[in-house]
Amino acid sequence: MQIIQCQYESDAAQILEIFNHAILHTTALYEYKPRTMATMQQWFANKTAGNFPVIGLKADDGTLLAFGSYGTFRAFPAFKYSVEHSVYVHPDHQGKGLGRQMLQLLIEAAKSQGYHLLIGGIDASNSGSIALHQKLGFVHSGTITQAGFKFGRWLDLAFYQLTLPTPQQPQDD
Repeated sequence: MQIIQCQYESDAAQILEIFNHAILHTTALYEYKPRTMATMQQWFANKTAGNFPVIGLKADDGTLLAFGSYGTFRAFPAFKYSVEHSVYVHPDHQGKGLGRQMLQLLIEAAKSQGYHLLIGGIDASNSGSIALHQKLGFVHSGTITQAGFKFGRWLDLAFYQLTLPTPQQPQDD
């Protein structure tokens, strides 16, 4: 297995497959319809424009096992040191510690880029993701009840945050 920086040309199709499985079968994404390659092109363009990593774990046979990224939390200048992250593991490879490895890679990337806060918005019924975040030091910072509606029921969105020791000298500009 190798750690990669995912690229649109080589990895978008596999990322799209993982996203669409999550959309159709889970509450990890509060979306109804599968994404398209056009949405993936824009997603990658947004990551590039924001200088946000898309990190992947790839098997020796080229299968993308997991990926993670972060991006803008809120688009106001004072939030520039906060990012919202996401981690997805291929459904055939869940339960093997890949989510933990991916989240640890994102934490290190955020530190190296000088971010101060990693924020995860997690469906409150996703006990596995919540436990993973707590094991890595994230703390619950609030829940928005009935924030979404999917699969015929209301969904609560829980927020977990990890405060990082960076940046060394934050500035107001």
